[in-house]
Amino acid sequence: MKFKAEVTLLIFAIVLFAVATFFFSYRASSETSLALSQGIAYPYRSIALAFVGVGSVSMVTASISYSKKTKELIA
Repeated sequence: MKFKAEVTLLIFAIVLFAVATFFFSYRASSETSLALSQGIAYPYRSIALAFVGVGSVSMVTASISYSKKTKELIA
């Protein structure tokens, strides 16, 4: 993988983590917040967890690619 692609993957991961933070902390309106279920009060948590998963995979992919490239340069 090229360096530009690795940096793009890392930036993509950072953006996904930022968006996931917003979705994870978003709380529905006060009417809905009185509900007993956490799922109703925080409706976007599952989407946030999916974003974190995709961001983690892209970050690991970029890191592995970069470490392989540096090992080839050293050896």
